[in-house]
Amino acid sequence: MARYELLNNVTHKDLRIVTGFGRAFGDEVGMVPAFPTEFAELQREYPIFLRRERDGGQWQAVALLGFEANENLFLREDRWNAGYLPGYVARGPFLIGFQEQTVDGELRKEPVIHVDMEHPRIGAGEGEAVFLPHGGHSPYLEHVITVLRGIRDGAEAGTAMFAAFDELGLIQPMNVELKFDGQHGASLTGLHGIDRERLAALDADALHRLHRSGYLEGAYLMLGSMHNLRRLMAEKQRRLRQQDAAAA
Repeated sequence: MARYELLNNVTHKDLRIVTGFGRAFGDEVGMVPAFPTEFAELQREYPIFLRRERDGGQWQAVALLGFEANENLFLREDRWNAGYLPGYVARGPFLIGFQEQTVDGELRKEPVIHVDMEHPRIGAGEGEAVFLPHGGHSPYLEHVITVLRGIRDGAEAGTAMFAAFDELGLIQPMNVELKFDGQHGASLTGLHGIDRERLAALDADALHRLHRSGYLEGAYLMLGSMHNLRRLMAEKQRRLRQQDAAAA
C-alpha cells in the first residue's frame, strides 16, 4: 500500500531511487498513461490510444507496451529498450500534490512533490541520490521535477483536447485483432483512436479551431503513432520464436 510523504531535504536527505527496470519495480504492464506534452516523443516508438476512465468518465491517453495486461515488450532484462521513457514511468515514486500556502498574503493551493515511501524503487542505500549533501536538488531530482511538470501540464491539456476531439466525433473504437503466427494472436478491447476519415472531412472552421488551440497536431501525432504496432508485433514474434526454440 502506498505511503505518501511530502518530500523535503531533511526527512529524506539520504533518500535514493533505483532507476533500473524489471518485474520487481512494477514495470511489467501492458500500457501506461500518456500525456499530450510527450506525444511528440512517444509517437516515435509507442502506439498511442485513448481509453475511457471508469463509469463513462473522461478520456485518458495510453501508450501501448504489450498485448497482454502484464506484458511489456520494451523490457529486456533490466533495460528499457526505447529512446524515450514515458513520463509515467520516469517519475518513479514521485507525484505532484497540492498544499495550501500563503503567497503574497493570499491563500493558494501550490503544487508540491510527494514521494511514496513504499515504492519498490526506493533503495536501501542504492540508486540515484535525491538530494545533494548540502541539501540542494540532485540532477536526478531536477529531472523528475521536469517530468512531473510535464505530467501536470499534460493532464490539464489532455482533458480539454480529448473533449474537443469527442465533440467533433473524432474518437472512435478501434478493433485491434492481431496474428503473430499460426498459433498465437491478440485481441485488444476498449481502445479508441482518432478516425482519420472523420478528421479529413472536418470543415474549415472546425479545423481552424483545432489548429488554433494546438489540438490538431495532437490528433496527427496519435495517428502517426499507429505504425509502432508493427514494431511491437515484430518484438512479440521474436520472443515467440525464442520460446519455441527453447521448448524444442
